[in-house]
Amino acid sequence: MPSRSALVAVSAAQFAAGLAGQVLALRRRHHFDLPFLTGSPDRVGRDSLWIGSALAAPVWMLAVQGWAVSRLAAGPDEPARRALRLLSAGMVPGYVQERLVRRRLTRGGADPVETPLVVAGLGLAAAMAVLSRPGAVS
Repeated sequence: MPSRSALVAVSAAQFAAGLAGQVLALRRRHHFDLPFLTGSPDRVGRDSLWIGSALAAPVWMLAVQGWAVSRLAAGPDEPARRALRLLSAGMVPGYVQERLVRRRLTRGGADPVETPLVVAGLGLAAAMAVLSRPGAVS
């Protein structure tokens, strides 16, 4: 059974990838672009607060993730573990639905900075989902 420290480490790394994704998306003006809703390069900053950017979850989700990681790092905390599970349950499909993420995961659309960030963010979000499920962490 994985330890709480594994969940903390994976969740903290995913949090760092999310923050880096936000900064990069703001600098490059990568707005969110989902199959059912699209943002605008002119509103990336505002949209990143509530909806997210092309490379990261919304700021409000990152804030909750930061809170949960810090609580879990301090000791066992069931509400924090549950929060990480719910966040990761939204992040994984969020990454997969994002048009720029799908492009960065193809050979022709690879970018030397964005592709590793997308792979790390998606992979760590999936690991966070597995490690935060009930009974997975001791």
